[in-house]
Amino acid sequence: MIKRKHVEGEDRGDILIYALSTCGWCRKTKNHLKELGIAFDYIDVDLLQGEESEEVMNTVRRFNEKGSFPTIVINGKHCVVGYDIDKVREILENESK
Repeated sequence: MIKRKHVEGEDRGDILIYALSTCGWCRKTKNHLKELGIAFDYIDVDLLQGEESEEVMNTVRRFNEKGSFPTIVINGKHCVVGYDIDKVREILENESK
């Protein structure tokens, strides 16, 4: 099982960010969710090795065939690719209804 890093905040569902540790847009996405006080998990994919890296990239491509970052998966069914906080907020609002 791949270890996720958790950021505390308000529980708005299962939010998982597949990111790169060196990616500015990934960092902006994480920081914006922190500022909003929303709990989320993240995996810095570039810090994984071997089978873990391959397993995670296969998962990322199921949601985002280009395999680009950040890839944000919400409740295992919604995907936002790139820095698009408005889209994340829209999905979270609709999920809470």
